[in-house]
Order: sequence, then structure tokens, then C-alpha cells
Amino acid sequence: MRGLACVVMIETHCYDSWLSAEAKKSEFYRYSQMGGTLPAPLFIFLAGISVALVTEKLRAQGVARGAIARQVMKRGAEVFGLGILFRLQEFILGIPISPWTDLLRVDVLNILGISMILLGALCWMAGVGSATALAARTRNLLLSLVAAAGVAMATPVLWTTSRPRFLPWPVESYLNGVHIFDRPQVWLFPIFPWAAFAFVGLAVGFWIFTDFARRREESSFVLLALAGVAAFCVALALDRWGTAVYAVYDYWHTSPNFFLARCGVILVILCLVYAWCRWGWGEAGFSPMEQLGRTSLLVYWVHIEFVYGRLSILPKGRCGIAASTAGMCLILLAMLGLSVARTRWTARRELVG
Repeated sequence: MRGLACVVMIETHCYDSWLSAEAKKSEFYRYSQMGGTLPAPLFIFLAGISVALVTEKLRAQGVARGAIARQVMKRGAEVFGLGILFRLQEFILGIPISPWTDLLRVDVLNILGISMILLGALCWMAGVGSATALAARTRNLLLSLVAAAGVAMATPVLWTTSRPRFLPWPVESYLNGVHIFDRPQVWLFPIFPWAAFAFVGLAVGFWIFTDFARRREESSFVLLALAGVAAFCVALALDRWGTAVYAVYDYWHTSPNFFLARCGVILVILCLVYAWCRWGWGEAGFSPMEQLGRTSLLVYWVHIEFVYGRLSILPKGRCGIAASTAGMCLILLAMLGLSVARTRWTARRELVG
């Protein structure tokens, strides 16, 4: 699933960076960017699932609740630090064009790290007073859904009518992505709404560990897909009442209904990926998609510079569809080769160690 997010991310970024202004007026470009709403939610959602898997594994080994929370939050802090390092790299490579304020821009790695810290804190809170693993798991699942709903529903007001303008812009930006501008920016990744995807992922991760899901694995993923379809339909139905609830209603950027619709799509994708890995070509030897997913952070980090940065392999904003497609294929092959080299190097180090 991370590999799928990598492929869609690279496809979206390549066409966005390289296509000319004339080519961007085409239907091809419009459709090529439709998938661009999925990679970030997928990565953040999967971070939530990963935290649930780690939590359950450590709990089964008898690790204390506080120690589990600290480990998760420490990993979140590491990812956040990598996000700061990435911004520093981009700033240095962009000198003298890049403004110093880019160092404080809220990007996807930043929100991934903060989300993991929030998830660790939630798991610690959910375990307070829980006598059994079942009770802790149930609390985690329910609190995660409540937290996701709370973040999604608070997003429109924090972006518009109740903005925390009293905060310095670097701090406010982590809440609504305002950055240095007079209004929140849709291309940034603040806690509201992006952390909500991590909370949904955490709930799904704990669902996978329920007794029902363990006994009836296939049925549990089908139920997740059905829940996704239901969420998508409910989101469409509720959209007509959005303007009655919020003074400023923006379906495509801040609406809880769009968040719910994307969660529905993600759950359906999760079920399809499960089926692919269990009965499809995912079981037929080497999988490029799975390989990219193993090194998704490295793929994200490196491809940005060769698509958007000074090392872009094609002239930005001056290419046609054919040239951009060829460049995209080249980037995908290069990232796959880099991913294979990284995993082999890691395996060799472990063997030597």
C-alpha cells in the first residue's frame, strides 16, 4: 500500500512539475492530478496502522504501557527531525532563491512525526486503568475514531472563523497551514485535518487485532471495504448540509465530508491491496510495488529533488505529455533501483553484524 502511494505520488509530481502551461489546460492533466489527493492520506493512514501493529506486538511481549508510548513518540520525534532536516536540505539547494521562511514550512514529514507523537500519547491514555489487552484495544479503537472525528470537524473553523491569530505564524501554521500568508494554504500539511488520517489508521490497525478479525481475516477486510463504501456515500449525502453547519464551507479542502469520503476510498484500497497480496500477483515473486513501499521515505526524499529541485531531469513547466511521461517512467525505474540497492545494502550490513 505504501508502494502504491509512492507510484501515485511520483506520477502526480512529475506531471505537475514538468508539463507546460498549455498542457496543464488539458483533460489529461486534470485526470492525472486526481490521484494526487491520495498519497499523503495513505502515508499518514499507514503510519497509524504501523503504530497499532507495534503497540500490539510490544504489549504481547509484556512491555509496559509507558515504555510502548515512549518508543512510539520517540520514533515520531525522529521522523519530525527528518522533516526539519529535509527542509534544511531544500533550503540550501535552493539558495539564493529559497526564502528562509521555507525552513519553517509544515510538510508531510513534519505532520507524520507529530501524528505519531499524538498516537503514542493516545495509546498511553487509552491504557490507563485497562485491566486486559482487550479493554485497552477497545479503548484505543474508540478513542482513535473520536479523535479523528474531532480533528476533522474542527478543521473548517480553525481555518476560517476561529483562527488562532494570536499565535506566531510558525506555530499557527502547524494548526492550519497559514505559513507566512494571510490565510491557510491548501498545499501544506497542518495537524488539522491531516492528523485525522493517522487516527483512522490507528483504529483500523487495532481492528485487525480483534478476535473477530483474527478468526475471520478475509471477512474483516471485506467489512472494512463495506465501511469505506458506506462512509463515501454518507459523505456525499452530508455534503448538501455542510453550508448550514459552517459559516465558511470548502468541500475540497477543509470539509469533514471530503475527509470522510477519502477515508472511504482508503478503506476500499486497503481491502483491494489485501486481496492482491493474498490471491493476486503480490504472491508471484518480486513485487516492484512492495519494494518501493519498503523504502518509501527514501523514495519520497530523493525523487523530490529530481522532479521539483535544481536537479530536475526535465525543464520544469516546459514539457509536453510524451516527454513528461517518459521522464516519469525514468524516475520510477531509478527509484526502484535505488530502493533495491538500499534493501540489499541493509541486508548485507545485518549479515555482517
